[in-house]
Amino acid sequence: MRQRRLRTIAAGALMLGFCTSEAAAQAPAPQQAVATPGVAASEAPIHRNPPRYPIPYPGTEAASVKAVLDRVLTHIEGSTPMAYVRADGGALAGRQAAGLASLFAPGHYRLVSYEWGVTYSGAMLAGAVTGDARYTRYAADRINFVADVAAHYRTLGGRPENRQIRAMNAPESLDDSGAMAAALIKAQRAGLAGAAVRPQIDIWLDFVSNKQFRLADGTLARQRPYPDTLWLDDLYMSVPALAQMGALTGERRWFDDAVRQVVQFSDRMFVPEIGLYMHGWVQGMDPHPRFFWGRANGWAVMTMVELLDVLPADHPGRGKILALLRAHVAGLARLQSGTGLWHQLLDRNDSYKETSATAIFAFAIARSVNRGWIDRSAYGPVAMLAWNGVTTKVNPAGEVEDVCVGTGMGFDPAFYYYRPVHVRAAHGYGPVLLAGAEILTMLKSPGPRPNSGGAVSF
Repeated sequence: MRQRRLRTIAAGALMLGFCTSEAAAQAPAPQQAVATPGVAASEAPIHRNPPRYPIPYPGTEAASVKAVLDRVLTHIEGSTPMAYVRADGGALAGRQAAGLASLFAPGHYRLVSYEWGVTYSGAMLAGAVTGDARYTRYAADRINFVADVAAHYRTLGGRPENRQIRAMNAPESLDDSGAMAAALIKAQRAGLAGAAVRPQIDIWLDFVSNKQFRLADGTLARQRPYPDTLWLDDLYMSVPALAQMGALTGERRWFDDAVRQVVQFSDRMFVPEIGLYMHGWVQGMDPHPRFFWGRANGWAVMTMVELLDVLPADHPGRGKILALLRAHVAGLARLQSGTGLWHQLLDRNDSYKETSATAIFAFAIARSVNRGWIDRSAYGPVAMLAWNGVTTKVNPAGEVEDVCVGTGMGFDPAFYYYRPVHVRAAHGYGPVLLAGAEILTMLKSPGPRPNSGGAVSF
């Protein structure tokens, strides 16, 4: 009997050993105590155990930020040629040989798009902050190239077959116009623009101001997917261009329209109790689709930052815009994950973590800290953690990973949950350049900077 009991105990111990080993294999390894001089390891206080951060944290250095930016620039420099070709892909004998059937030489990305308007702005800012002329040259060369192309096609008098080329002189949407126009105006104000840039600015601003559909109160709207629909994205596709035009010309009407758009979008789409914007709003619909998509909220907060950068200090709408910015940043900060990244649907932690929105938030919050619009102690760490999260998504080739592809307006959560991500999604590159440049400024500047007073802000 005693031998049988011993065998049973041994078998039980063996089984316990297997179970314990399996559980140990699945669980994270226990953290080791930090050795304290004169104290046995087993007696060291456990609160001194080092945390195991999944991101680079803390101690971000300027050199590491610049290294990430350099990888991104190298990738985008080499991925899309600055040229255009015959419809069959053959080379053209000089720019003037281009005809209505010609097209931009193919590459990973387009030379003219709202995503690349953000990228040109990011490259100019990175050049200004780092002093590295390679960034400035990248943006200036391409901005002048596309403006020259558009000017050439205006002399041909016909309708180009390629939509990307056609949309420069005959824009059909805010996507065709606003973000690119803002970048061109920044280049103009910085002395980087050739003769063809200003006429192109005027074409795009004419569309934003006079041709894009508006509601009865002047709010910019679309007629899809339903009539009289507001897309939060359209704040960035319009307001920075309007604001920059005000800074370029000194005419108050541009600032007035820019402020009106932010206020009237916000009256309909900002949810004060959570500090977030709905992605879409449809006139006459009740209830409206309440999905708090990350990148659209990024477009909104970046719009307010860019507007405040150039909005005159005495403009009557400035206080309202500043209050909206602060409320929005507070709402965003509450939902940041421990990795620094935000979720695709900001308030749904089971949706994937998305890079482009995170990079935009890093830029907007860091710039707001640098300008003294929000508290440095409260929000500086939010921006830094966001940047550290973004760095884990820039691979060795300089591609930005986990970026949601272009996205329309959805009316159910699955639409947003399952949008694909891809390194070719162009929305990630400009925000990373902007974020890294503004983080560099924050690292160099121990205290808040005063309002720029209308200085060029890329």
